Amino acid sequence: MSFKDHLRELVLQALLDLKRAGTITLEDEPAFVIERARNPEHGDYATNAAMLLAKPLRRNPRELAEAIVASLPKSQHIEAVDVAGPGFINFRLTATCRQSAVRRVLELGERYGWQPEASRESITLEFVSANPNGPLHVGHGRGAAYGASLAAIKEAAGHTVQREYYVNDAGRQMDILAVSVWVRYLELGGVTVRFPDNGYQGDYVVEIARALRAREGDGLLHKALDVESDLPPDESQGTEAVPGDREKHVDALIARARSLLGEAGYHRLFDAGLAWCLADIRDDLQQFRVRHDNFFSERSLMTEGYVARAIQVLRDKGHLYDAGGATWFRATHFGDDKDRVVVRENGVTTYFASDLGYLLSKFERGFERALYIFGADHHGYIARLKAAAQGLGLDPAQIDIRLVQFAILYRGGERVQMSTRAGSFVTLRELREEVGTDAARYFYVMRGNDQHLDFDLDLAKSQSNDNPVYYIQYAHARICAIFRQLAEKKWSHTRSAVETARIRLVEPQEQALLMELFRFPEMVEAAAEHDAPQLIATYLREVAGEFHSYYNATAILVPEEELRNARLGLCLAVRQVLANGLALIGVSAPETM
Repeated sequence: MSFKDHLRELVLQALLDLKRAGTITLEDEPAFVIERARNPEHGDYATNAAMLLAKPLRRNPRELAEAIVASLPKSQHIEAVDVAGPGFINFRLTATCRQSAVRRVLELGERYGWQPEASRESITLEFVSANPNGPLHVGHGRGAAYGASLAAIKEAAGHTVQREYYVNDAGRQMDILAVSVWVRYLELGGVTVRFPDNGYQGDYVVEIARALRAREGDGLLHKALDVESDLPPDESQGTEAVPGDREKHVDALIARARSLLGEAGYHRLFDAGLAWCLADIRDDLQQFRVRHDNFFSERSLMTEGYVARAIQVLRDKGHLYDAGGATWFRATHFGDDKDRVVVRENGVTTYFASDLGYLLSKFERGFERALYIFGADHHGYIARLKAAAQGLGLDPAQIDIRLVQFAILYRGGERVQMSTRAGSFVTLRELREEVGTDAARYFYVMRGNDQHLDFDLDLAKSQSNDNPVYYIQYAHARICAIFRQLAEKKWSHTRSAVETARIRLVEPQEQALLMELFRFPEMVEAAAEHDAPQLIATYLREVAGEFHSYYNATAILVPEEELRNARLGLCLAVRQVLANGLALIGVSAPETM
């Protein structure tokens, strides 16, 4: 239980006592908040309980606040309670309570800020899920950093989280990758074939083709005439008389590859691209300190019957109808902007049918909440998935979709351009190599996921206080340096001596740091509740700022042993909180810089 929870219990008890005494009527538990006092001179925490209840109870808010204060149970942790302004109730902690934060942090160590797992949700969190048709780019990086940080924060708040990557291994984009690789493979075998306008042109495609040729030899080679004859003109081949169409051309090339290679040969080609890209993605994410517990195959939705079962559920509930030879889901009955095709005229199921099957699978696998993280261009999926949930008989409140806005890179004050199809995109790997994983992980989550992010590459690489990740890590390294200096002076200290130091920490910067220690569990809880890793990123910068001010204003390694131990204990606790917070957002805590 955080200290805010303790204060909330005290206020609730006071309200119940007032209700029993007939002073107030109270039907439901009020949704008042406990928050840090905006002005430290007024106290450490404040609540709006009286102001919130004044109107429904038809009471003067200040008089109600005074009645609540008078009914508060005694607490050894509270020094004073005051009513301020129109009816705010301010709490000031005792010096003993404040300093107990140091002992609490040191006792729990890496688990400080973590909540017990009892009575929390089982969540499946899907994030990244980039099509395995090329390397991850910097746009994927923000979703990866956000999802990984959110998963860690949710776990710290007591939830059980399964991190999932949805592998689109059955879509048209994968077919386009397959024929892109095939054309490069043919070129390596001496067969000159025109590369499709709609193909993937990155160097990685040639690398896949080389690996394929090393494994297959000439087994997938065909004459250029057999490959290209009678294909509709590509976009760049079109004339006024016969316009070209890149989509029709590449679809015809895919059909030609299937015909010439046969089912087995085409699958080997298809799987070569899939396996290479998926292995590259896994390695890239691992280097980015992002892990997934499960890579869920889109193909399995068909082979394991999830899509068929989802369609049958909708049919049994009367939510499907036939029109124009296709089968439609009445999505507009559940708030979507249009009905959705589930089965096309040719009998092939749609992407939306896969979405239905995937959603059903999450709850059939026993999860209580499904959390999706999509790019901002997937805004339409919110109403679509909510409608799907209702149609399947699920509670739409158990479906959460978080959209991640685009990250725009700047170098030297100029925007960095990228283009996936042209093969000139900036990859996540290139970003990591330029600024480092620590800076990338921090910068990606230092703003809310729904805010556009201008990623300043020069700032991310700078070793200055303007670089927030450097500023935070430097605070951690500074504390480590203090203990190296302690050893150089041959001054000993023990864990018990530090924890039991009797001298009170009374300097203003010390009091500020003690309150920051109290805040950490509260920030973890808030970040988990609001799906907001940026709260942790901002908090860490504030803690680092308070510590740097303390370090510059206060001598820590003083001759007086008791005072020195008390200050060392505070430093150890701050270091632990910095390390714990950095771990949540995937950033290292270096001992030297």
